[in-house]
Amino acid sequence: MGEIVASMELENAGDLEVVAQGLRDESAVRRRATVNGVAGAGAAMLVLPEDVVGRLGLRTQRKVVVTYADERTEIRAVAGPLRVEIANRFMTADCIVGPPLSEPLIGQIILEGLDLVADCANQTLAPRPESPELPLLKLK
Repeated sequence: MGEIVASMELENAGDLEVVAQGLRDESAVRRRATVNGVAGAGAAMLVLPEDVVGRLGLRTQRKVVVTYADERTEIRAVAGPLRVEIANRFMTADCIVGPPLSEPLIGQIILEGLDLVADCANQTLAPRPESPELPLLKLK
């Protein structure tokens, strides 16, 4: 199957809120225009490298213990909030702060929140066929 790499638009959600309140000009929003991330690589949350988190000016919110594929565990920071846009859908989320220059990972929380599925034939993320216009979120 291979891995699916998707393009993400990232912005500091706190900056966007200050702009929405009219307290700052939109040019002050810290953004990283485009970052490519690997989708569904076993990650629950979005994982961004420390250098990207720094450029976005995200604040550390808390610490979590992460488990890697080789069963190692490590304490990592969680930062946010940030606005994540993939395939013309967006949401606000936090991210795990990975090592500098590490590969961004698009976890299940992002995929479910945006209601995206892996299109293996085209190696892309796409809206589910049942919800082509807006994300369809189940509340059970």
